[in-house]
Amino acid sequence: MIEGQEGVTWEHWVALADACESAGLEGLFRSDHYLSIVRGGEAGSLDAWTTLAALAVRTERIRLGTLVSPVTFRPPAVLAKAVVTAQEISGGRVELGMGAGWYAAEHEAYGFPFPPIGERIDELERQLEVVTRHWDADAPAWPKPAPRPRLVVGGSAKPRTVRAAVRFADEYNTTFATPEECRERRGRVDEAARAAGREPLTFSLMTGAIVGRDEAELDDRIMRFQEIRGRPGDTPHVTGTLEQTAERLREYERAGIERVMLQHLDHEDVDMVDVLGELARAVA
Repeated sequence: MIEGQEGVTWEHWVALADACESAGLEGLFRSDHYLSIVRGGEAGSLDAWTTLAALAVRTERIRLGTLVSPVTFRPPAVLAKAVVTAQEISGGRVELGMGAGWYAAEHEAYGFPFPPIGERIDELERQLEVVTRHWDADAPAWPKPAPRPRLVVGGSAKPRTVRAAVRFADEYNTTFATPEECRERRGRVDEAARAAGREPLTFSLMTGAIVGRDEAELDDRIMRFQEIRGRPGDTPHVTGTLEQTAERLREYERAGIERVMLQHLDHEDVDMVDVLGELARAVA
């Protein structure tokens, strides 16, 4: 998972996508932000859905999606159409992650309204209904996506995002959580699905990762990560050598995580994509 708002250029995206395909990774997800959160200055973002449509032409196998598109950026009909377009271009490899939005500074910078959280959750529920309705066979919006894109709702398993996900989504994605937090959050999502009489949602995690083939490579990557973050001593939940991070991912699996999107903050380091491919094979 790449934080596209941190100055990721088209050349970076091409290199990362090519590396994901050659490394055997399942997919390439990106954030949907317009303003840098970490690097500041002149770092910024290419539009998420325009970029994903272009990568759909460039790639052949990997899945492509957002984690997550905020409902404050686009009218739902525009979002639904963008996803359908990318789905057709990709031959059915697109996933749509949706969330309420949280980063007030980018809304101010770009002139997007940023209502209180309760209103944003209301809008999330409304947009989920509109987007899925546009994809239904009896709606007047054409063409239809084939197959229907996988729909992911992101959050920390609070009641209203869980309720919205249970109504509309295929997957619930939580972020930056420990295994213990994931176990608790999954329990809440599973209970809501049972109460609604539907099958459990896939439960996934997006969290930061630093992986090295050996301790020296790991130390170099940790130093670079801390420079980018500006926080000495800071490391993500998944940090270590291949063997160490494989065991960490098994902890998450035992806690109920079925899929993990590993945030790669140092997008210039394309070699770590190859390392993540090695990690994926180690835990397969």
